[in-house]
Amino acid sequence: MNIFVAGLSHAVTDLHLELLFGHFGTVNRAQVIYDRGTGESKQFGFVEMPNDTEAQVAIAKLDGAPLEGKRIIVKQARGK
Repeated sequence: MNIFVAGLSHAVTDLHLELLFGHFGTVNRAQVIYDRGTGESKQFGFVEMPNDTEAQVAIAKLDGAPLEGKRIIVKQARGK
């Protein structure tokens, strides 16, 4: 399942997301999105978890949770 994570602090990295979501199961990929021009975080990212049950638990537990001083928004990513 692809998970959308928003409201990230500029300090949050791919590794932060991987470790955070890793508490709930296997993480295939964790990526913070950066502005190509400035190199700054766009304050959102995506996490890919292969097990949908683990992903749903992560979403339920982490939505609204504090991370680096900000409350994050966590939900299933919408398809393009």
